[in-house]
Amino acid sequence: MRIALVHYWLLGSRGGEKVLEAICRMLPEADIFTLFYDPAKVSPLIRSRKVTPSFLNPLRRFHRGLLPLMPLALESFDLRSYDLVISSESGPAKGVLTSSSCRHVCYCHTPMRYLWELYPDYLRGLGGNPFRRVVMAPLASYLRTWDYATAARVDRFVANSWNVRRRIWKAYRRTAQVIPPPVAVESFYHDRSEGYFLIVAEMVAYKRLDYAVRAFARSGRRLKVVGDGPEYGALRKLATDNVEFCGRVSDEDLRNLYSRSAALVNPGEEDFGMTMVESLASGKPIVALGRGGALEIAHDRCGVLYEEASESGLERALQKFDRLEPHFSPLYLRTSVADFAESVFNRKFAAVLHRVTGGKIGAASAPAEFTTHLQAHHYI
Repeated sequence: MRIALVHYWLLGSRGGEKVLEAICRMLPEADIFTLFYDPAKVSPLIRSRKVTPSFLNPLRRFHRGLLPLMPLALESFDLRSYDLVISSESGPAKGVLTSSSCRHVCYCHTPMRYLWELYPDYLRGLGGNPFRRVVMAPLASYLRTWDYATAARVDRFVANSWNVRRRIWKAYRRTAQVIPPPVAVESFYHDRSEGYFLIVAEMVAYKRLDYAVRAFARSGRRLKVVGDGPEYGALRKLATDNVEFCGRVSDEDLRNLYSRSAALVNPGEEDFGMTMVESLASGKPIVALGRGGALEIAHDRCGVLYEEASESGLERALQKFDRLEPHFSPLYLRTSVADFAESVFNRKFAAVLHRVTGGKIGAASAPAEFTTHLQAHHYI
């Protein structure tokens, strides 16, 4: 079978790109299509594949402002020669056009939150400029209509969490199978805590790093922040000397930061929350807002969940963490995330592809471990 992978954009190496890499390892002959592509910012694995960017790629520096043109760019890809399309959806990706004989599986990290549930927050982020708000309203309405319509182009939805499964139903009225994203849990390790807390996140407004930085600046607790993004400048202005911004770091340095931290802090509502799994795989507890994906990853023996997304809510959670810290077991934390390993993702996703393609993916196309699993469960 000829297989195409469609990813919204390849301008970094975050959770969505980790999922794409896992699918690339499953399907080594697949081609990749994307709206924007910067080879310097992705992994060698992705660079080694045939990657086709859209006609918008020369404008990739301004990709966040090009949302109105993305439907045109996605629909310009010629995928007629492909038998299977797998879209990786967070920004728009599932809107590609395929032939009537092609099967389309969408692995959905979330419907576009800035068009759906976070749209009021997005409007507030435009500030007091009435012209921008007036222009945005009909544009967002058009994009929501297009986004809803493109859900009909998908044969099978796969959600990365039960949280996202509910969003898919709310936005598109489509059911989805839940398969958590793959995490290389075996590559993380535990070391003695050096007393600092860690945040690993893209610096965008909905991640809610602002109140977390203010809380740590006020309390004097040590905090290291990994990542970058459009909110970087504003967050630096909120910080004091006890808050360190590390920027983007290598995978090796990130594992080291996890291993020596006291805990991971996750102040926003996550679709799933791969960084929380990575922290637990390092034997480190989490202090997280108790919404979204955190409810599917953590419980009382894994850290502290809090209800109020505010400085006071986080500070109360940190005080509770101080009392509980001696009781967290690194061994228990590490074993609690075994079901999020890449091998588990591989088996579950291979079974989906096997069913969708009528058996054409699995026995012949997938690695040997997939075939063993499919035989054991009578899919072959």
